[in-house]
Amino acid sequence: MKKSQRLKVIVNLYAENEKKALEALGQVQKEKQNALTQLENLLQYQQEYINNHNKNSEKRINIQKLIEFRAFISKLDKAIDEQKSEISQMEKKILLARKNWEMHHHKTNGIEKVCDGAAKEEMKIEEKREQNEQDDRATRLGGKNGTGNALI
Repeated sequence: MKKSQRLKVIVNLYAENEKKALEALGQVQKEKQNALTQLENLLQYQQEYINNHNKNSEKRINIQKLIEFRAFISKLDKAIDEQKSEISQMEKKILLARKNWEMHHHKTNGIEKVCDGAAKEEMKIEEKREQNEQDDRATRLGGKNGTGNALI
């Protein structure tokens, strides 16, 4: 097996690892997008809840309803903060996944260049071998015809 063929196997392995790293990056980005959507939904729900409360509040404040309202808003605030924290963690995961993909990408490109260089070198050697064979054939044919040793 030629060197370029052996290297091609390695290139394929590196390319497969690069593909897996890219898929992992895409998955983490998708998860972050879902978390952002969930955060937007929480914020929207909180705002609607506040607006609905203000719209339906009586002039006379019912203490029990006010306590329940504040407790629920506090829970929503906590859920929003947790969602923001989760998004922050996902951003860190995205950076790590991107670095991992970039590392695999550079390795793949590097081994591809080595493989291409080996293939070019093999092609030069093959062309030189073919040229030598043609020269040998031409020399043998010339020697049989007697023209190769003719004196002028």
